[in-house]
Amino acid sequence: MAKLGKRLRMARSLYEWLWQHEFWLPPGITWEDMQESEDTHYPQPRDLLLSIPFALILVVIRCAFERAIALPLSTRLGVRDKQRPKPQPSPVLEIFYSTRHKNPKEGDLLSLAKQCDLPVRKVEKWFRHRRNMDRPSLSKKFSEACWRFTFYIISFFTGLAVLYDKPWLWDHRECWTGYPQQPLQLSLFWYYMLELSFYWSLVFTLPFDVKRKDFKEQIVHHAATIFLISFSYCANYIRIGTLVMVIHDASDCFLEPTKIFNYMKWKKTCDSLFMIFSAVFLISRLVIYPYTVLYNTYYYSMEIFQPFFGYYFVNVLLIILQLLHVFWSCLIIHMVYKFILQGTMEKDMRSDTEESDKDEERDKIKEKEKNGITCFSNVTSNGYIQRNGSEPLDNRPHRANGHAKER
Repeated sequence: MAKLGKRLRMARSLYEWLWQHEFWLPPGITWEDMQESEDTHYPQPRDLLLSIPFALILVVIRCAFERAIALPLSTRLGVRDKQRPKPQPSPVLEIFYSTRHKNPKEGDLLSLAKQCDLPVRKVEKWFRHRRNMDRPSLSKKFSEACWRFTFYIISFFTGLAVLYDKPWLWDHRECWTGYPQQPLQLSLFWYYMLELSFYWSLVFTLPFDVKRKDFKEQIVHHAATIFLISFSYCANYIRIGTLVMVIHDASDCFLEPTKIFNYMKWKKTCDSLFMIFSAVFLISRLVIYPYTVLYNTYYYSMEIFQPFFGYYFVNVLLIILQLLHVFWSCLIIHMVYKFILQGTMEKDMRSDTEESDKDEERDKIKEKEKNGITCFSNVTSNGYIQRNGSEPLDNRPHRANGHAKER
């Protein structure tokens, strides 16, 4: 009982320290000033707990959507999964693959080849096929893109419907009028719950989603977004938070259909959508976001209150998002540059490339070239190629000064 009482006191002390009004509210404002009444409601931190069950509901809806709608749609639109050869059963190789490394080094390959009594090339081929088995299928990528596209469209137009008559959408200084005593409207509450629940659902499904090369950046992005939405809700940065969410959804509405048409092999449509997406992304994330959000939060808010902990904290989160915007913008600009040079869109740089047995053939050719073995037996030392019906080089007389010379 004594230990339990001590833990309760520690938890209470931590709770009181965490919710000091100096952290969350501008100078001169306390939690007593944020008391609710029958007609006035403010954001309550406990409301955020609702996003967890809502996120689980979204996961269930997503599973049903992908199975009942996205997968049949992928079949009708001609999305075909590649036939991947299955590796031969091998307990030794499977244990190594599962517990140690999916891409063994040369020393490990030699050791495994001896244990399995197989050529090294076959061991390399086994691991190549096994890695391909773990890669997501085209239909899975298509289904995931369809789900995200559906959500982003719904979320973006929901945001526009909620904000079109709000003064801070048109005059950004209105984000701080009366702050922090800005009553919470029901439409804004549900818009926040929709967005927060969706990003929680993405976190829950991360182990099962398609993993790309920017997987770590995605985790940082989801974490920063959840923290930003949650903190902005608790500190009543609702107005600035709604602007952030609408700006992000704008470009995502074009990204997902670009992927969808890419999986469908509609090259021209995919390229056109990619260029539209690139323009919307670069303008919204590198121009509109810094001015509408960063400049607004950093400078306009100073006209209403003096800096405090919450002011610095929310700006740090917004800057983290902006750094991620710059990272992804560099990838997009590189792809646009390749598109301009080559006339076709380069494969998504974040995607994992599937390996094929041609890699093995290339390795063999390189090995032969290193050992000085020519790859084309019909190429002569004089640069002539043996034609059909011609005499082999070894049986021809050598010519010197135009005369035949017997060996």
